[in-house]
Amino acid sequence: MRFWAGDGVSEIGSQITLLAALSLHASAAQMGFLTAAGTAPNLIFGLVAGVWIDRVRRRRLMIAADFARMLFLLSIPAVWFFGHMRIELLYAVTFVNGALKVFFDVAYMSYLPELIGRENLLEGNSKLQSSASFAQVVGPGMAGVLVGVFGAAYAVLLDAFSFLASALFLRRIRTPEAEPDRTVEHPALLPAIRQGFGLAVGNAMLRAMLLSSAMTSLFGYVFMAVYVLYMVNVLGLSSTAVGLVFALGGVGALIGAMIAAPIARRIGVGPAIIVGRVLFGLCGAPVPLAVLFPSVALPMVLAAEFSQWLALLIADVNSMSLRQAITPDRYLGRINATSKFVVGGGIPIGSLIGGALGEVIGLKATLVVGIVGFVLAALWVYFSPLRHLQYQPEPLQLEEPVAAD
Repeated sequence: MRFWAGDGVSEIGSQITLLAALSLHASAAQMGFLTAAGTAPNLIFGLVAGVWIDRVRRRRLMIAADFARMLFLLSIPAVWFFGHMRIELLYAVTFVNGALKVFFDVAYMSYLPELIGRENLLEGNSKLQSSASFAQVVGPGMAGVLVGVFGAAYAVLLDAFSFLASALFLRRIRTPEAEPDRTVEHPALLPAIRQGFGLAVGNAMLRAMLLSSAMTSLFGYVFMAVYVLYMVNVLGLSSTAVGLVFALGGVGALIGAMIAAPIARRIGVGPAIIVGRVLFGLCGAPVPLAVLFPSVALPMVLAAEFSQWLALLIADVNSMSLRQAITPDRYLGRINATSKFVVGGGIPIGSLIGGALGEVIGLKATLVVGIVGFVLAALWVYFSPLRHLQYQPEPLQLEEPVAAD
């Protein structure tokens, strides 16, 4: 509960800082660069983080990352108070916080199995993803009120203290964490990374989940690159309607996270992942079709957004829990980091492809490409041992370190 509380507080707090950029009258290009600054550390530090996290106490690292994020965020209101705030500082702080987030996220995914036990992973991940989805629903509105009432600088101050609260909650956890095994001789950085990749692609279930998630991410950002333009320029939706679409998607994600465990208990872990991936693709079809029915275009897009996020969270919660359950502890950091690196790598690539396709084949056709990609991504998990997996298995038994040839 302390872990969950700390995660929930920081998730809501993190909705504030990006909004602060608007107070600097940032241009579209500057906002894009700000987003890139926050996501680039996934590719730069992701694999290194996995190797390190497999060798240290994970809770201690998360506490240090939270304190560091608080200190870097405090620099924004401090400089703002003296009237010297510039967008370049926001870039730098966003990049550093993005790097610290990589280490925190990989550590938290690797720490959770020890904290709550592998048999409780599905329920634990459902709760954590529920709070993250709740933050997506209420966070932007709350951030807007805070920025409007207190000003951007003091709103960011609250975000900084949300990381302090997270660190304090983590410090209060009394469950002992096992010391890293000092008797094991760890390989050097590159061989250790190869071992993580070797296990991720060498095991049929891990490989299927990794490739399906990566393909979903890639085509998801192909879709997202033109989604808002399509809603505004083609369907003629207002900014309020677009905001409603994204808010309802957050509600769908919240419900999907809450029902992920009951769905897995009813139909099996593997089938839940497959059904979630298939429905995520199929439920997107009303979006490009909405242009043919202008009188009900908004309800069609709302239904698609809600159902897609619901289905996606069913798949993602079960995938994350299964990955954590079957990965031996000494590989957890590297497997989680490999997933974050490969799946996160689809974000900039998909965005570039989507933008280019939007110019060449049009917005509606680009959306169709994205949806076809979603459906094809489900084939990776359908044609795998996951199709017959009813319950979470025991961790893989690896006699020797796994290396990628």
